[in-house]
Amino acid sequence: MAEKRNIFLIGPMGAGKSTIGRHLAQQLHMEFFDSDTVIEDRTGADIAWVFDVEGEEGFRDREENVINDLTQKHGIVLATGGGSIKSKESSNRLSARGVVVYLETTIEKQLARTQREKKRPLLQTEKSRQILEDLASERNPLYEEIADYIVRTDDQSAKVVTNKIIELLENH
Repeated sequence: MAEKRNIFLIGPMGAGKSTIGRHLAQQLHMEFFDSDTVIEDRTGADIAWVFDVEGEEGFRDREENVINDLTQKHGIVLATGGGSIKSKESSNRLSARGVVVYLETTIEKQLARTQREKKRPLLQTEKSRQILEDLASERNPLYEEIADYIVRTDDQSAKVVTNKIIELLENH
């Protein structure tokens, strides 16, 4: 049997990368990583704290290092942070070291899925819709640029999206 290729999930916050990533890894008998969780494990602090203390730039440096480390593994499913593709190095590593799946979603779904979460430093404001719209216009073209596949997650369960991704990979 051929060695399993890495599968990297990219997309905005609230697209379902972590949930779908876990399902995908389970279905394919692969190891699952979430870059944000690895950053938290390595720093011993949550993402919001890292943002507060080191700013977005400090956080992005940590994220770049984690993505570099994780993308060198083999046969993994990796859920990346929404802004990880802002780093050219990270984007290049994701493209070169695995299959990149862009989980696409609407601003409405993002708001619905993230409204009760306190772990999203960029959304701790009254203007979360505007922030999500600004992030989408900045990042969506970057997601599209490196994606091998684009899968919409809006009104589908994690199981349906997972099966769709598996089908795409098998037919490739």
